[in-house]
Amino acid sequence: MALLHRYKGTKLVYPPALRVISKRLGKAFPYHKNGKMDSGHFAYWEIFPTIDHRKAVAHNGEDEEKNWVCCSMLTNSIKSHWTLEQLGWALMPVGKFADWDGMIQWFIEQVELDKSLLDDAYIKSWFNAAKDALRDMRLLTHSA
Repeated sequence: MALLHRYKGTKLVYPPALRVISKRLGKAFPYHKNGKMDSGHFAYWEIFPTIDHRKAVAHNGEDEEKNWVCCSMLTNSIKSHWTLEQLGWALMPVGKFADWDGMIQWFIEQVELDKSLLDDAYIKSWFNAAKDALRDMRLLTHSA
């Protein structure tokens, strides 16, 4: 599991948690499969996590973990091809899961309360991934 630096301290949300919110709120919190800013809720741009390249691939940056930074879609768009120095930004340390879990626990609880959410293949795959990751984290914690 990659532990990535951040540009900002924005509390990003586990992607399928946003999808569950969209399913519950419908038109009040729309989802767009291609992330179109004018068709989906703006929160998808503000708090949906993505990986950016600290040094843009277009400027010979490597597409590997040491060059990855976790950020929102909006921050990724703002940074674009600029360097951190050009923007006056500095890398923030890796976040701590104990401080913010990205609503993963909430997501799991919601799916366990409403198993029909598993009919959505996207939610089902992320649910299984979350359960596996949390199990692995518990195993690591207990073995340490």
